[in-house]
Amino acid sequence: MTTALQPPLPSHPLLRLRLAPHGGMPRPIDGAWWPRSYDLLAELPRLLAGLPRAWGHITSVTVNGATWSVVPGRMLVSNQVVRLHRTLAASAAPTIVLLSPGLGRWDLVVVAPDLTEEAAEPLMVAAADGPA
Repeated sequence: MTTALQPPLPSHPLLRLRLAPHGGMPRPIDGAWWPRSYDLLAELPRLLAGLPRAWGHITSVTVNGATWSVVPGRMLVSNQVVRLHRTLAASAAPTIVLLSPGLGRWDLVVVAPDLTEEAAEPLMVAAADGPA
């Protein structure tokens, strides 16, 4: 009898996030996030885990409700409750807004998951390095 070895489990894919340089002036956009799907329940925990520690604990997230497949009222991420809000306007920008009480608000452009790397990279760069 032979025993088949199971392939190793895939490691977690790298977070595709590009943040604007930290400076003194507020920016309308703080960077770009390129999720791997429109499944917010799967993608949001990865995003929050990869954010700078200086951003603190994100307690509230607002997304374009027309873009994401499911947006519950709240979810548990790393044993913390995160409240989820959605904009309903079809013309709402493809962004995600992250709030951390007492620390700030960060707005990230959401790059469509189905874009190729060649199409997504310029959008990521423009969001992070664009004019303040």
